[in-house]
Amino acid sequence: MNYKIIQNQFLLENFINWLPELKPNEMFYVALFARKKYVSSVNLKSDKSQLKRFTSNKEMLLTKIKQLECEVGSYIKYDITIPQEALALYIMPNPRDLELASKKSVIELAKLGFEEYSNYNPHQIVLNHIQTCSTRKIYYDFDFDHVTPDEVMPKLEGKINLDATTIVRTRGGFHLLVKQELVESKYHKSWHQAIAKTAGCDVRGDNLLPVVGCTQGDYTPHFGAITPSFSTN
Repeated sequence: MNYKIIQNQFLLENFINWLPELKPNEMFYVALFARKKYVSSVNLKSDKSQLKRFTSNKEMLLTKIKQLECEVGSYIKYDITIPQEALALYIMPNPRDLELASKKSVIELAKLGFEEYSNYNPHQIVLNHIQTCSTRKIYYDFDFDHVTPDEVMPKLEGKINLDATTIVRTRGGFHLLVKQELVESKYHKSWHQAIAKTAGCDVRGDNLLPVVGCTQGDYTPHFGAITPSFSTN
């Protein structure tokens, strides 16, 4: 039996189509985590334990996610075998700038190369810079916990044009993504503060987003305010 990362391929394919088109120097950053809070019996050291991370373009993203579906028991962290229900897949929806990440990686690796080896991993150093390097902030991501879109969205009427927003429903609440180029000019000076001050808004900025159609504990993230009427199995 294999781990099941893709819970609904139809939802995932729609999500991939929704992601922005990449420039030649860009990729998406994707990470698979084991979440301690999803499975109380798993005694991990932290809530988010990273199992795999990689970069991908839109064309290869579905294939690369399928490659995560290895035999159950293959994911091990701190000598703990990770169960299916602890898994959660995330992506940074803003493209990562490989050119900028390369420059920063070269500088750091050059410095390290002239010092005594200190157990660093060049591959991980490069991925760290890819994760943090983004020169195009297409989406601003607001993470809402323990509230629903029905509770939040009416409060935002008149504070931002709602056609600039996308809702991704998640296990503990939802993410509200604002496509900044679509925000009407009359809201430019106030939309960010208005959303950030709304009750339930926890994390904001260039965040990791649960991948629509993929596993997030025992939940399948999806677009919109309600659960789709068709099966997500």
